[in-house]
Amino acid sequence: MTIESHTRSRPAAGANTLRPGENRVARFGAETFAARPPLALVARMPVLAIATTIVVTIVAAIAGCSPSPSSESGHAHDDHGHEEHGLHEDEAHETGPNNGRMLRDGDIAVELRIFESGVPPTWRGWVYRNGEPVAQAGELVVTTTRLGGHRTAYRLEPGDDHRQADGVVGEPHSFVVAVELALDGHAHRWQYESFEGRTRIAPDVAERSNIVTAPAGPATIRERHEAFGVLTPIEGRQARIGARFDGLVRAVDAGIGEAVRQGQRLALIESNQGLSEYPLIAPLDGVVLARNIEPGEVVSGGAVVFEIADLSELWVDLHVFGVDADRLEPGLPLQVSDIARDKSVETHIQRVLPTTATASQSTIARGVLDNADGRWRPGAAILAEVTLSEVPVALAVPLDALQTFRDWDVVFERVGDEYEARPVDLGRRDDRYVEVLSGLRPGAEVVAGQSYLIKADIEKAGATHDH
Repeated sequence: MTIESHTRSRPAAGANTLRPGENRVARFGAETFAARPPLALVARMPVLAIATTIVVTIVAAIAGCSPSPSSESGHAHDDHGHEEHGLHEDEAHETGPNNGRMLRDGDIAVELRIFESGVPPTWRGWVYRNGEPVAQAGELVVTTTRLGGHRTAYRLEPGDDHRQADGVVGEPHSFVVAVELALDGHAHRWQYESFEGRTRIAPDVAERSNIVTAPAGPATIRERHEAFGVLTPIEGRQARIGARFDGLVRAVDAGIGEAVRQGQRLALIESNQGLSEYPLIAPLDGVVLARNIEPGEVVSGGAVVFEIADLSELWVDLHVFGVDADRLEPGLPLQVSDIARDKSVETHIQRVLPTTATASQSTIARGVLDNADGRWRPGAAILAEVTLSEVPVALAVPLDALQTFRDWDVVFERVGDEYEARPVDLGRRDDRYVEVLSGLRPGAEVVAGQSYLIKADIEKAGATHDH
């Protein structure tokens, strides 16, 4: 069967269709809310209030535009309590003797259902003439067109008491169904909509609801380990400056917190030996951490009067426990944050110390932090994430895109102003992305923000069935 395009087909002139109004997707658009004052207040509400208002209003909107459930379900239940797909969203159709959808054209009729009792979902069909089964004659083809235009044709081959397609019908079973029967030189055609897990949201409503989409595509999945630590000055970049001889302090040129340069005078002392003066000189560039000297006082030879450290770089000492320590190695990326997570910087593990900290029985992993701007202070507690592995994957979605729908993990794909659940098989994940193994095409626009609103809309619309 030739597929000519990827646009949704409509009944041709003279084609047999079901009753007008059957199988209509629940609408959630600006026209639906025109007479509902609550949305007029949305623009002036906080974000959390907007989300709450939208969810509540969805119920009212769909209640006003969705068809009422029929008392006749049109679904067949297998021995495991799973419903089968003679019908999805529309309940107002004729049901045949095999609990499938009946399609009639004069004295010819076709009964269709998706059978999945203990087997993967497949199309089954029965052909009737004047109410009597036609077992072998004729050719029956079912073509489904999904959201986005993807078409699949299924040829139903005659069997013992029914006709069956050899292809599995993938979830969700949400599509426009075109049926063609060639029998005794005549073509009989039908078309109907069978939607589930689908809704329509007007663009302006989606924007006010902060519904955000992102394309599914390649990503890097990172395995991270969180650890606490402390910042310390680097060994060899500290100096303690003492008086060489007893004497009187004539001048002090630097204070605590001041930056000094190598060779800069810090103080001037008059020695008691010969009453000569000698300066105290900074041996390195750095910051004055301690000053134990004042003008006019007498100092003793050998007394430490200044402490200076170069803080342009600091050590990041992480304390890691147990088996996690065995996975640490030089070169692993680190993201270092203050405890309040107000600031962060990236670096890497420079070395893993060969000894265990006696008090904590932890292994210390050490990195170097760039502190040229002076934003970090030695002695400060920090939080760090160690990236233990990085794995590129071909297809991933943001973690916030995931929802559960029936017994599936799903994402919601957007095509135009329509949204539909896509059951997905998942692989590795981190705190940002999750790998998609199957169920989603690359480049699909998925709802990455406020996806729970789409789920609530679909469930309140009744655009689903128990599977």
